[in-house]
Amino acid sequence: MSQGARVVYPERSQLRWEMVDLDSQLPPDHRARLVWTFVIGLDLSELYDPIKARDEQAGRPASDPAVLLALWLYATLDGVGSARAVARLCDYHAAYRWLCGGVPVNHDMLSAFRRDSGAVLDRLLTRSLTSLIAEGLVKLEEVAIDGTKVRARAGRGSLAQRRKLAAIEASVSKRVAALKSELEQDAGAAERKRRERAVRAAEEQAERVRRAQERLAVLEQEKAERAKLHAKEEAAKSPPAVSVSDPEVRSMRLPDGSTQPAWNVQVATANGFVVAIEPTDRRKDSGLAMATLDQVERRCGGLPARLLADGTAVTQDEIEQLSQRKPELRVYSPPPPQREDVTAETKRKRHWQRRRESDAVKEWRTRMDSEAGKEVYRRRKLTEHAHAKMKNRGLVRMLVHGIDKVRNVCLLHALAHNFLQACGLRAAAAAG
Repeated sequence: MSQGARVVYPERSQLRWEMVDLDSQLPPDHRARLVWTFVIGLDLSELYDPIKARDEQAGRPASDPAVLLALWLYATLDGVGSARAVARLCDYHAAYRWLCGGVPVNHDMLSAFRRDSGAVLDRLLTRSLTSLIAEGLVKLEEVAIDGTKVRARAGRGSLAQRRKLAAIEASVSKRVAALKSELEQDAGAAERKRRERAVRAAEEQAERVRRAQERLAVLEQEKAERAKLHAKEEAAKSPPAVSVSDPEVRSMRLPDGSTQPAWNVQVATANGFVVAIEPTDRRKDSGLAMATLDQVERRCGGLPARLLADGTAVTQDEIEQLSQRKPELRVYSPPPPQREDVTAETKRKRHWQRRRESDAVKEWRTRMDSEAGKEVYRRRKLTEHAHAKMKNRGLVRMLVHGIDKVRNVCLLHALAHNFLQACGLRAAAAAG
């Protein structure tokens, strides 16, 4: 086979000791080192409290939660959102191995950490923003809000209307009963474990179908309410459909023109930093501004001086509410366009309605008619930079089911984005 060539053949049965100095594998200024420095500077006592293995108690030591958090932050910056992919990288990639530092990690551990740490991630984002405000990197002079569509893990094939959902429910119920019947039969340990796993999987599917039925009832009720005001438009639409794999998600039109199950993630930015982030199942941004501003106030301790939003995000009712909560807050959002080819009666009604608008709404209209107001509003497009950076890191499609897990992914993206934004500004200040 070798035809006389002298080569070193592989000897895979030979035992070897791997001697690696992990610290020598990364340069001093590597991003993984920066992530670790950031993580160990956080108050992570909430992550350590549930650990049962203590100094005087027997038990296997737990993997350090700081390592799991650092891995997810670094993976988010690296555009990796799969727990299995992160676990594989921990086996051979120098940066991930350095972050692990010999701590045992597997995909189940990583998934559980991301799933169960939502409250901690939420508080970490708030505390980090407080520190950034104290440092002067984040200022609440101007906040821009905008929504971005992110594809869900569910596909179009998972959408089902009432008849199809009923058929799926009957089929799943029949399968659960059959599997339980098989489980009751005498079988060996290995076969019994396999059947138990099959039963659990079928029961989880049945639970998703049950939630889908509840969700479908809500969507049908919403459609009935809309039909009272827009009967013809609603009659022309297809009946509501819900995803069997992820009942909480809705079908939305994406920027590329396709219609897919997706989430509408509301993002508020200030000075390039994410100061609020929240996934919703709402197709449009209208009426979501108040909830986003409530989150900004909770995280940052106050409302901004100027709010920049597109023409559909802030309603007139919200402008009035904001003027009462913070009179000095100025909303910069263009009024929605109105048709000009209307009857004289329609124009008369518009004029009548304008005369009866509140002072806050009239002031807003005057502001947006001025060149100064339009110039301020043009800065709203700067929020697209944060959206683009997070999308480049993988915020284009969710790899998890359920809005709670999706929220945790969004929080990780916000933490990672703010960390990198702060590193860039500090480096620029040091260089300049």
